[in-house]
Amino acid sequence: KKKGSPAQLTALSCYCPCLLRRSVAVAVAAGAASSTRRNLPIISSTMAPTACSTSSSLIVFRALPLFLLLSDAFLQTHGAGMGINYGQIANNLPSPSRVVGLLQSLNVSRVKLYDADPNVLLAFANTNVEFIIGLGNEYIQSVPDAAKAQAWIETHVKPYIGRTKITCITVGNEVDNSNDTQLLTNLVPAMQSVYKALVNLGLDKQVTVTTAHSLNILATSYPPSAGSFRPDLAEVIQPLLSFHSQTGYPFLINAYPFFAYKGSPDEVSLDYALFGSNNTGMTDPITNLYYDNMLYAQVDAVYSAIKAMGHTNIEVKVSETGWPSKGDADEVGATPQNAGLYNGNLFKRVQARQGTPAKPSVPIDVHVFALFNEDLKPGPTSERNYGLFYPDGSPVYNMGFHAYLPEGTDIAYTSASGSDGSPVFSLIVFLVAYLMCL
Repeated sequence: KKKGSPAQLTALSCYCPCLLRRSVAVAVAAGAASSTRRNLPIISSTMAPTACSTSSSLIVFRALPLFLLLSDAFLQTHGAGMGINYGQIANNLPSPSRVVGLLQSLNVSRVKLYDADPNVLLAFANTNVEFIIGLGNEYIQSVPDAAKAQAWIETHVKPYIGRTKITCITVGNEVDNSNDTQLLTNLVPAMQSVYKALVNLGLDKQVTVTTAHSLNILATSYPPSAGSFRPDLAEVIQPLLSFHSQTGYPFLINAYPFFAYKGSPDEVSLDYALFGSNNTGMTDPITNLYYDNMLYAQVDAVYSAIKAMGHTNIEVKVSETGWPSKGDADEVGATPQNAGLYNGNLFKRVQARQGTPAKPSVPIDVHVFALFNEDLKPGPTSERNYGLFYPDGSPVYNMGFHAYLPEGTDIAYTSASGSDGSPVFSLIVFLVAYLMCL
């Protein structure tokens, strides 16, 4: 059984919604979106071709407009960084090889896993998609041992170098939420050991090392400029920040305005949480910086907490964020409309390469949760309804993503021998395969 099964996750987290996410984050290439791209038809699996045309002239006639439309969309959207979590806690998801086609139709440039699933890594070989892979919490107590860390790298990283672009390893997820003091004690030694294993192979410039934190790591988050870490985590946080400062590797957080709204719907403005244009926002009384949305305030609170510990050269990235389309009776605000507004408005911010008020020159780097709804996730109903897509490839709600989930069970989307594996080449391969069956 794969690591990260529902039973294992429940036992591991004592139920923390963020920690339950065994997920893959996908960075969708974003630039200046054009009206052409917005007007592309959404192609679902129900529209997949079933028979090949015998008329080459008909193929060419039908192919040219579609190719021009998709090429224009691709050229204008490839290159920025919004992520999307691709969770696998479900029994009805398409195979990784089919997901390759889906993500290529979304112009994917990066993918983040919370494990090192060989099926996924092999399916994405030669696609030019960058991967962040995960070393699970269950390994943290063992990998401080140099030999075990080296063995993990030799098994889960080295075999794929040159085929699949692994760029980062996350050592654990939300370890700071755990009541296991051994996990906390071993987190930084585990990160250091993994880093040294990469150095031994000359991969430390190619592959970074980090871990993901929930916002529970903060003792204070309001106002953003007063952000501070929990005092009880000081013995872990200080060496952790020193590691990030010395290596230049990013600090990851899982930030969910939905949880804040759900907990205090009478006090938290829904429009403020959803990046809405009709909210009054808030002005930090210390810095006089204006915030028109909650996520940016959360990110800057983390920056302030890091600065309070004496570090100013560490970049903060959002490894998880999202909004559920459905929830239990007490999960206020979990609707398709709100989910579409949150993710759609966030995507526009990422497209604009916008920074937070405290870091305006640093474009926010975000990974949205999630690609698919996951029917086997434990916990409240919302946990099974964060997806942008149903498992059949149809959208849960419309936020401007135009995707195609290929038919079949074993479709290989890799570059031909001798190609450079570029995204443009991969797109052409995908289009040719699709057009041949129109």
